[in-house]
Amino acid sequence: MTDKNTMLVPEEGWHCLHLFYRIEYGQWQLLSREEKNAAKTNLSSLVQEVRAMDSTQLLTLSMVTPKADIGFMLITPDLHSANRIEKRLSLSLGADVLTPVYSYLSLSEESEYITTEEEYAEILEKEQNITPNLEKFTEAMQSFRERMKHYRQERVYPTLPDWPVVCFYNMSKRRGEQRNWYALPYDERRQLMKGHAAVGREFAGKVKQLITGSTGLDDAEWGVTLFARDTFQIKAIVYKMRFDPVSAEYADFGEFYIGIQLPLDELFRRLHL
Repeated sequence: MTDKNTMLVPEEGWHCLHLFYRIEYGQWQLLSREEKNAAKTNLSSLVQEVRAMDSTQLLTLSMVTPKADIGFMLITPDLHSANRIEKRLSLSLGADVLTPVYSYLSLSEESEYITTEEEYAEILEKEQNITPNLEKFTEAMQSFRERMKHYRQERVYPTLPDWPVVCFYNMSKRRGEQRNWYALPYDERRQLMKGHAAVGREFAGKVKQLITGSTGLDDAEWGVTLFARDTFQIKAIVYKMRFDPVSAEYADFGEFYIGIQLPLDELFRRLHL
């Protein structure tokens, strides 16, 4: 889909694009049965083509509220590919059938507040009395490196789960006169984020989180995508996070979008296409 000589691949991370559309049913009804079938075949072929691309994932979503009807979540390394796919998706069901209502561009990224090897070694010594001369220290450090390798892979080069409920919203840190996240010393920000992350870990196995960075790429600073098997867990994690100081004192949130992952044949039936 893209000439390798003109690829725009970031130094680190993959591009993440959330696309939500309204279906113009009046325009759709103007199409003949043959045109409708051709349009659905076109979108199906495009989805198959995109999913066959290297390091590329595309989710198809039935949006739950009237904010949007159909949604896509795309992850791909090359910005040219992301741009071409977005244009083709917008026209996939025919001219004027899909009207964009919301889009968001971000990059998968690693948190700047993760624990370093030096810090973890210090924790072992000071808090657990495990010194570098002990075999247990070597084993603990090796286990730590494996965990961090897995963490970085999932944050920077993630595999999106097939869990049915998908929630997306953007967020930024406050820069007001009373609360300015960026005026805080790094160590204080890091300590606050440790507590924030601890809340997220309480939902391990129930909610999978993908935090993507969008500073300079879109209107907010981060995109948050939550995956769950039921809506209760989405509500529970967002509610509990609200009491954490990082959210309560320093976070501003955008609109929330809820979608259900569906295969295209079921998506077409759900949308009466």
